[in-house]
Amino acid sequence: MRGWLTLTLGLLAVVVGAVWTVQGLGYVGGSVMTNERLWAVVGPLVVLAGLVLLWRGLRSRRLP
Repeated sequence: MRGWLTLTLGLLAVVVGAVWTVQGLGYVGGSVMTNERLWAVVGPLVVLAGLVLLWRGLRSRRLP
């Protein structure tokens, strides 16, 4: 069960970051975040943090 929390948080961060990115770029409408440059910058940073969490979670599951 080691690493499941890290994997879950990492996956959640990747999905949320991707949504923020496409909203910031204006591809998804209907939000106050649409066409806001801030979210187009913050989104990829959150995706990157999520990928690091995924990597750490996978790595901790492989260790004996």
